[in-house]
Amino acid sequence: MARSHYENLEVFQLAERLADRVWTVVSVWDGFAKRTVGSQLVRAADSIGANIAEGAGRGSYNDNRRFVRIARASLYETRYWLRRAHHRGLISPTDIDALKPMIDELTPRLGAYLRSIGPKNN
Repeated sequence: MARSHYENLEVFQLAERLADRVWTVVSVWDGFAKRTVGSQLVRAADSIGANIAEGAGRGSYNDNRRFVRIARASLYETRYWLRRAHHRGLISPTDIDALKPMIDELTPRLGAYLRSIGPKNN
C-alpha cells in the first residue's frame, strides 16, 4: 500500500511510535486497570495520529488546522492519563523514561506542524 503524504511527516511517525509504546505498556496491565485507565490512555494516544491523518485528508487548511488542534488536545489527554497511571502505580519508571522523551518532543512538533499548515488568512 502506498504511503499518504501525512505518513511521511515526522510528527505523524512520532505520534504512531508513542501510541504503539502506550499499547505495549497497557497490554500487560490487569483487567481492571486495562478497562479503566488503560482504555482511556490507549484511545487518547491513538487519537493523536488519527487526527493528524484525518486533518490531512480533509482538503482545506482550516480543517487540517482544526484536526491538528484536536491532536494536540489528545496529546494533553494522554499526558493526563499517564499521570494517573503513574500515581496509581501502574507504570514502571522504565516505561516513564521511554514515554517522556516522545511526549516532550511531540508537543513542540505538533505546534510547529500547526503553524506550517497553509496560508494564515484561511
